[in-house]
Amino acid sequence: MAQNRSMEARTGRNNQRYGSQGERLVAGVVPLSADKRQVLLIQATKRTAWVLPKGGWELDEATPQIAACREAWEEAGVVCTVTRDLGKIPEMRPQGQLSAQAPKAEYQFYEVSVEREESQWPEMQKRARMWMGYAQAAQALAARPELMEALNRSSIVR
Repeated sequence: MAQNRSMEARTGRNNQRYGSQGERLVAGVVPLSADKRQVLLIQATKRTAWVLPKGGWELDEATPQIAACREAWEEAGVVCTVTRDLGKIPEMRPQGQLSAQAPKAEYQFYEVSVEREESQWPEMQKRARMWMGYAQAAQALAARPELMEALNRSSIVR
């Protein structure tokens, strides 16, 4: 999919899409290696945990697939192609973990094939990236049930 790949990451929530119940609409990817034995995870911005690339679906993006691939570029520095729709995943965080900075969300994840990993990308100063096998990724995502659900819906080799 041809897309404009800016070296500047989008920030803020001015263009954020919201669902009918006020939930933030988030698009994300499960980036798999060609042999489907590894998944690419990125460090959360606080660098205390590993997560899947994901972020808000914005008003100027026609589809959540476009938003998901943009997030993969901004956060992980990969150019990717959607290979499978993994469906919607409801919010799974306990009420106590929700806040104005981390509001209730509905997640739409896509399995993607990674066409290229670039050496420079918009959030490279904020995030590291690492390929992991299923067991290592499952351990890394254990505290984030919505991300674990996306990984389990993918075709990664277990």
